[in-house]
Amino acid sequence: MIKLIYFGNVKNYIGTKPKYESKYYASGYPNDEYGVCTDVVAFGLKDAGYDLMELVDEDIKNNRKNYKIDVIDKNIDFRRVRNLNVYFKNNHISLTTDVNQIQEWQAGDIVVFNEHIGIISDKRNKKGIPFIIHHANPFQLNYEEDVLELYGDIIGHYRVS
Repeated sequence: MIKLIYFGNVKNYIGTKPKYESKYYASGYPNDEYGVCTDVVAFGLKDAGYDLMELVDEDIKNNRKNYKIDVIDKNIDFRRVRNLNVYFKNNHISLTTDVNQIQEWQAGDIVVFNEHIGIISDKRNKKGIPFIIHHANPFQLNYEEDVLELYGDIIGHYRVS
């Protein structure tokens, strides 16, 4: 049930068509019309009761050696792909990174690439490979795209439990 709630929140967030810009927010979460890839995940989960800013900060404090962070900054650490990959690996269900195992990829799953993150869509291409919902760059026209196979090495695939 929680997956459906945050999946709907992801759709609502991208519906605002945030402009791409990476910047620091003293409140942690962007409070203007800008955002980055990690915000798609963070806002989707936040509105479903998972505050990634708090959850990642707590996990960093409990597992600091896994994060390789010199100075902890709660307001930005949860907006870094490498930190989210560690957090999800530590706290949620790890799944296959093989896109050919089509049945293992469900809407709402989180996919992590080397320097990018997104959410698995409920849309699929003709081969059955799911689209991803993401925010990649300032020139992106669509936030839901058929790029799972094209984006690069997948380093994580998680299901929030």
